[in-house]
Amino acid sequence: MDVNKNSYTFTFSAILVIVVAGLLAFVSESLKPMQKENVRIEKMQNILASVKEETTKENASELFDKYIVKQVMLNYQGEVVADSKLSPFEVDAVQEYKSLSIEERNYPLFIFEKDGVKKFIVPMAGSGLWGPIWGYVALDNDMTTVFGSTFDHKGETPGLGAEIKEEAFQEKFIGKTIFDEQMKYEPIEVVKGGVDMSSEMHKVDGISGGTITSKGVGEMLERTLKIYVPYFKGTQQASL
Repeated sequence: MDVNKNSYTFTFSAILVIVVAGLLAFVSESLKPMQKENVRIEKMQNILASVKEETTKENASELFDKYIVKQVMLNYQGEVVADSKLSPFEVDAVQEYKSLSIEERNYPLFIFEKDGVKKFIVPMAGSGLWGPIWGYVALDNDMTTVFGSTFDHKGETPGLGAEIKEEAFQEKFIGKTIFDEQMKYEPIEVVKGGVDMSSEMHKVDGISGGTITSKGVGEMLERTLKIYVPYFKGTQQASL
């Protein structure tokens, strides 16, 4: 073949593209199991982080199996679904928030137990300023008081909305309650930043300069926890 002809250049380029594309596809497929495993481990770490259980990539699976003693799937009415096609751990809260209606979504609940004390971990997803936000909120054994939380985001502004993933913001939710004295659901409100809310049982000081993301967290909490109220109340009554 005459290497000076355009046909040679086109043929060589086409072969090179096909070979490179094939190699990339092979590498991508080869890495998928590892990527899925990393996502699985990270999810376990985030769930356990909401109850302040420190983990590493090496021990996350072991600790998850040890302390998550039960996984429950609820429907939008807060009723237990016995024949769900997905396991609670398989539910992608962000994806379901983006593509399914409230009535169609699955609502997992993870029950953590250590030293005989239970915590109830609720996954959730919502919208920030620039994209999805998500997190886990753990309620104490009374199913009323927040024990811990962890939030994350896809693309919020550093120093502003991105602060939802920082411990300083997440710790503000500890000790807040989702029921009033008459056991009526009262959502946790995230209010304008810069206000001292330490004495308020149902309000959290938002992020200064991150108003929209703060409101997104509040909306996410209010909407999601409301679904679980019938289950919490029913479980509380059954334990009396």
